[in-house]
Amino acid sequence: MTAPLGIAVNPASGKDIRRLVARASVFDNQEKRAIVRRALVGAIHAGAQEVRYLPDSHEIARSALLEVEDALSAEAVDAPRTGSVLDTVAGARALADAGCGAVLTLGGDGTNRAFVLGWRDAPLLPISTGTNNVFPVLVEATLAGAAAGLVTSGRIPLAEAADRAKAISVTVEGEHDDIALIDAVVTAERFVGSRALLAGEMLRLALLTRADPAAAGITSIGGLVRPLGVDEDCGLLLELGPKGDPVAAPIAPGLYQTIGVEATRVLAFDEDVEVTGPCVLAFDGERERVLKPGQMALLRLARNGPWVIDVARTMRLAAERGLYRLDGAARSKRSAG
Repeated sequence: MTAPLGIAVNPASGKDIRRLVARASVFDNQEKRAIVRRALVGAIHAGAQEVRYLPDSHEIARSALLEVEDALSAEAVDAPRTGSVLDTVAGARALADAGCGAVLTLGGDGTNRAFVLGWRDAPLLPISTGTNNVFPVLVEATLAGAAAGLVTSGRIPLAEAADRAKAISVTVEGEHDDIALIDAVVTAERFVGSRALLAGEMLRLALLTRADPAAAGITSIGGLVRPLGVDEDCGLLLELGPKGDPVAAPIAPGLYQTIGVEATRVLAFDEDVEVTGPCVLAFDGERERVLKPGQMALLRLARNGPWVIDVARTMRLAAERGLYRLDGAARSKRSAG
């Protein structure tokens, strides 16, 4: 049974202040359009038939789809264009309502976090075009599209192609809930400001779904002290501050800072971490929420995030099952085309 392929492109990803104060890469919209084009080619050859996409201010997905409009039925979902994170949250809900069997997201950790706020158990194939790219993967878009197309066409079941990600649920007293996919961080700052986490001396606590020494961002701090993988059913809690053991970590692309690590602890699933304001909460590399004095928040880790499609595994299953082998008639037709 086939389902539509979803496409969600964040035109603002890969362009924030970390290009000025650090050395993060720039992903312009022309490159994002090219990525979508290549992904669509892969999806078509994998059997995808329909596409639903988020409209955006630069019409990235729509313009890429014009090149393959004869091969795919494409339609924009009804989503706002406010130029804010709310577009991604509402757009994710719209793609869920459209019954998408897999969604290609173009962005970084923040883009995918916003998407999951709208659709918690989304079947994602996140392509890296952001700043902190721990959650999305660096992959050739043609193969990303192929893997997503194999899932939406029903040729490879989602349960075989994907794993459920860990996530941190955030409950804030008197306010709406939130989520983090990689890290939830407490800082001693009082304002959200430019959002990017660049003041290492202000970090006080971090809960990590993974601790990766081969990544940039807050996850690297834990990774350089006590590595923890995506497949481990636990998290890592770091207590940070000026009295801790100094660790030199890349907290942003091209930016190392010395962070004091006072304590580390492996955290079990469903174990609450209580935080009390005043402070700022940052999720997946960006400051998001201000806690007032005495206001409480609870952080809880579980494997209840989105389904993440594994490109290598999916393509290997396709090869083992002969899904790309053509019979004589099909081979002649393909050669003639």
